Amino acid sequence: MKKYTCPMHPQILQDEPGNCPLCGMKLLLLGGASKHPSHEHHNQFHHARHSPDGGISADGYNKHEGHHTSDFLKRFWITLALSVPVLLLSHMIQQWLGFTIAFTGDKYLLLVLGSIIYFYGGMPFFKGLLGEVKAGSIGMMTLVALAITVAYVYSVAVVFGLKGMDFFWELATLIVIMLLGHWLEMRSQMAASKALQSLVALLPNDVTVEQNGHPIKIKLEQLKNGDTVIIRPGQKVAADGLITEGSSYLNESMLTGESVPVKKESGGKVIAGSINGDGALKIKATGVGKDSYLNKVINLVQDAQAAKSNTQNLADKVAKWLTLIAILVGVGTFAYWYISLGDLTFALERMVTVMVTACPHALGVAIPLVVAISTTLSATNGLLIRNRTAFETTRKLSTIIFDKTGTLTKGSHTVQNIIPLTGRYSENDLLQYAAAVQQNSEHHIAKGIMQTLAEKKLDLWKSDSFRYMQGIGVTGTVNGKLVVAAGPNYFAQNNKQIPAIPEKINQDAETVNFILIDDETVGIVSLADTIRDGAKEAIDQLRSMNIKSFLLTGDNEKVASAVAQQLGMDGYLANVLPHHKLEKVKEFQDKGEIVAMTGDGVNDAPALAQADVGIAVGSGTDVAAETADIILVNSDPRDVVKMIVFGKKTYNKMIQNLMWAVGYNVVAIPLAAGVLYPAFVLSPAMGAVLMSISTIVVALNASLLKIK
Repeated sequence: MKKYTCPMHPQILQDEPGNCPLCGMKLLLLGGASKHPSHEHHNQFHHARHSPDGGISADGYNKHEGHHTSDFLKRFWITLALSVPVLLLSHMIQQWLGFTIAFTGDKYLLLVLGSIIYFYGGMPFFKGLLGEVKAGSIGMMTLVALAITVAYVYSVAVVFGLKGMDFFWELATLIVIMLLGHWLEMRSQMAASKALQSLVALLPNDVTVEQNGHPIKIKLEQLKNGDTVIIRPGQKVAADGLITEGSSYLNESMLTGESVPVKKESGGKVIAGSINGDGALKIKATGVGKDSYLNKVINLVQDAQAAKSNTQNLADKVAKWLTLIAILVGVGTFAYWYISLGDLTFALERMVTVMVTACPHALGVAIPLVVAISTTLSATNGLLIRNRTAFETTRKLSTIIFDKTGTLTKGSHTVQNIIPLTGRYSENDLLQYAAAVQQNSEHHIAKGIMQTLAEKKLDLWKSDSFRYMQGIGVTGTVNGKLVVAAGPNYFAQNNKQIPAIPEKINQDAETVNFILIDDETVGIVSLADTIRDGAKEAIDQLRSMNIKSFLLTGDNEKVASAVAQQLGMDGYLANVLPHHKLEKVKEFQDKGEIVAMTGDGVNDAPALAQADVGIAVGSGTDVAAETADIILVNSDPRDVVKMIVFGKKTYNKMIQNLMWAVGYNVVAIPLAAGVLYPAFVLSPAMGAVLMSISTIVVALNASLLKIK
């Protein structure tokens, strides 16, 4: 499976070469630089790790484009070493500390050292300035480049005769601190993409396949759907597939968040990236490369990270205005102090300090870091976020509507009663007719009937003209007879009287399926479902959060009532057809409720789309078919609560970072402009220190985000 990624944005993963949609850089082949198999996955992200998402501006320009953490660190150490003699030769530093170092030509040595620091240490900022100007996105890199350029030009002028004291020492310390700040920030940002990188690293480099009865080792990209893959104990599963031989326990924790190994036997499904236990397996590959669940997880994470959230849009606007304000205040500060004091040196110093201090660096990473970290954390814990805006809405939810079957219940219906209503068909006859017409359906009722047929070892008859009646049942031709297997909605749909249901059927707990042959109701099959583990706990937790829960189902009222009462829900809506589910969601919304719909993502698709937050539950390999905003891979109702709590934590982190970044500038810019002069004067170097500290605080705060 070939994948191409952007060196600056490792969340960008594509099947074909091209340019990064975020920064325009050429995409690189994952693992292309690797010479040694054991280092392949490390090398795949060797460059990508250096600058994950978080450095990109509102207009699409990445301030770290073309820069690596190692490059910033190298420039930092070289510039730091050159700064020592610059500080020692600075007349201002000598006056402050009371020592003197002077010799003929010392100012020219200072010029040479200062020039090296300016051009070598400042190069990343000059590149950033050009990139921001080209992108029409003037921002932090522009401010830094302007600040050090003003200091350098003024200092050169002093060397060649302009009255005043040079700024080489401030230029040097500013560049050193900025390089260090960028390096620390980029190091902090690495945590935002490590989980995503580890997802890609789950796949093995080589795969053993069976060809003509012999095992042959091939490269992963050579694997095709339909190949028989041999998975030995301890190996990684190379592709989604079906087990054809063997049994084992598989560790799927990195993919689903399930910490307990899952037992897999012949006929069971396996997911690419999971780790085999102590059993040997043979699987038929059904999901190779872009068809695998792992690839879909990566794509979902990519889409979620690329999508701008509401809070991110706010941060972009604030950052853009702050940049403009910084430039205006910087120019205004220079003009004010130069006009009022007539001191060019002091006026330049104030302007430089304003520009350095006001750099919206912290603001630029405040939200992207939280977005990237929350997306990758949720993906590795079985919560796949497809819509960032909807995810932010989870903190405001007031009502959650649950589909019953497969969501709050296990969906594994088992047959409880088979009751003939005429003397012409036995129980086995009814079961065989029901199984024949249900065999092409994926509904839980169909699976329960098929399971009972297999247990009784009865023949499965052929059927023709199969038709699925959404929310009602199925129909088809069996042995030349028109057979219908349907619930009570079938009779309401056709204006017919619902047959009497025998007392032995517990309608409060069993689902009734009527069997009609040639338009005559000839029997009843009842099935029972069981409540999912954790469903009651989830409903109780939602109530403690003041979130109402309602059951929405196509089942009859007694079944719906029994389940709702057992779970302690706020209410239920029974006998609801799929297209009516959407209307029920709208009714809640019309009352002012913020509604989440939780269902299987297929029959409930209209309601999922209508809800403020659509939450789909289902097995991982079916995730591509889901249409919801958020997908709960583990089908655990408690994950709904986990999702809401995590949504609130994520939002709080975003607001905390925004408040810190904006609040810092509100205080620092006036100080830099000299409002407390002469009582307090904020130097350019100290301004750079404050800016770097602010950025690091924001990055550390984002990294503290936890899903549990």
